[in-house]
Amino acid sequence: MRPAIRPATAGDLPALVALDEVCFGSEAWSTVSWTGEFERRSEDRVILVADEGAVVGYVVLLVPPVALDVVELLRIAVTPAERRTGIGGQLMTAALAKCRGRTVLLEVAASNESAVGLYAGFGFEEISRRRGYYAGGEDAVIMRWREDEE
Repeated sequence: MRPAIRPATAGDLPALVALDEVCFGSEAWSTVSWTGEFERRSEDRVILVADEGAVVGYVVLLVPPVALDVVELLRIAVTPAERRTGIGGQLMTAALAKCRGRTVLLEVAASNESAVGLYAGFGFEEISRRRGYYAGGEDAVIMRWREDEE
């Protein structure tokens, strides 16, 4: 069964908080942070979920209203039991469809090889690094996607 990719609703908030905790542990966003993201949906946030009768993944984008401004992919996650099933790819496809004609930036831990591979597969390229950015001194890799470079 392929999940439906749809805009998040307020009813998804508890599932998103729980999934974020599973996927990001101590780096998870708090309920207050998630509530703030939901409050900004009509302003500059796009939150999409992968729904199989339950939320099994999500992606969060910051999409500034000015088309020349860069879009930021803030967060993407898939429940551990559903990884490597194509859900991450479905979420990326849906997210990038919201960014037609725009440049998208993201950052990812250098050691997160599966995420770096996913992003590279969608045409993201490393443009910079933040040395020692994460706990333990790990680098953050900054990646960029432009529709015309796909």
